[in-house]
Amino acid sequence: MHIRPFKIAIDDAQIADLEQRLAKTRWASRMNDVGWAMGMDAEFLRTLVDYWRREFDWRQVETSLNRLPQFEAVMESGTIHFVHLRSGARPATPIVLTHGWPGQFAELGKVGEMLARPGEHGGAPEYAFDIVIPSLPGYTFSTSPVLPGTDVFTIAGHWAALMSALGYPRFIAHGGDIGAGVSTALGLRHRERLLGIHLNYIPGSYQPHVPNPDELAPEEKEFLARRMAWLDAEGGYSHVQSTKPDVLGPALNDSPVGLAAWIVDKFRSWSDCGGDVTSRFTFDELLTTVSLYWFTRSMPSAIRLYWEGRRRPLRLSAGERVEVPVAVAHFPKEIPIPPRRYVERGYRVTRWTEMERGGHFAALEEPEALADDIRSFALGLR
Repeated sequence: MHIRPFKIAIDDAQIADLEQRLAKTRWASRMNDVGWAMGMDAEFLRTLVDYWRREFDWRQVETSLNRLPQFEAVMESGTIHFVHLRSGARPATPIVLTHGWPGQFAELGKVGEMLARPGEHGGAPEYAFDIVIPSLPGYTFSTSPVLPGTDVFTIAGHWAALMSALGYPRFIAHGGDIGAGVSTALGLRHRERLLGIHLNYIPGSYQPHVPNPDELAPEEKEFLARRMAWLDAEGGYSHVQSTKPDVLGPALNDSPVGLAAWIVDKFRSWSDCGGDVTSRFTFDELLTTVSLYWFTRSMPSAIRLYWEGRRRPLRLSAGERVEVPVAVAHFPKEIPIPPRRYVERGYRVTRWTEMERGGHFAALEEPEALADDIRSFALGLR
């Protein structure tokens, strides 16, 4: 594995092309008095796109992102883009932070800074971490897989190799969304490398071995029913992405407005925003994520990871369990996750924290709380 520096540099032609496409948007017909009931408020989308055209400054965002030390790990299968924040303190605990969909590496930047440089954020300098934040394969600046088979287990192998190349024989893994799946796969396949796992989500495909479903406790049965109800109301995106991603992919790759609608709906539906997405995220934060997917043309390859997950879900066989210490930070407005009893059927849970606020995008919504919980968990491992 060869590691080389990386810098974001979107060329002027791509920015001009985006501006032209936004100006020539073919707007969908509108229905009055529905708001967000059909998935996207038409007036909100027009306001967001107008801001994207007239006020959003990609070059300013690009400059800010490039303050994060970024690299590429070159492998036979392609390249993995990652941020590497080395703490000035020694010893520092290594931790790999893995994002999910529709997130991207930059959403973990603030948490990474807090963990790497606690003295600058009100923490004790000796409780510092070396931070690695990779971009999932096919996401933003990581190479898109050209053959099927890149699932969370494959990615876990890439992460283990990357951490070895960076000189970290043992480390902590943190993740939410797909990142929780990758962290779990690390625990299942690379147990000897891990000090512990910190999760703010339990993978959607997680299914422990339960010989007799009738043995499930009432709160476990209630969760399974609640998850089915959530999937019925909110899971259309997942079904399409996990069954026919290449039907959806071309549209998201060709229309910036369509891409924005697909992404922003999730930020509103899955966050602790009370229905007002701008109460949690600025237009600049939302459009940073949308723009990263747009400029890198990575949404088609990103959603294929759902298809891969359907082919190889996290269903544990008899006796299969994550045996390294596991911490779960449960944010109250998160997508439904199992009760602790169900989680403990497949994970060795040593810490469970009920957070006061926040939802699925914890690193953006409640970065201080997330960083504090990771730090407290890590202190128990030392």
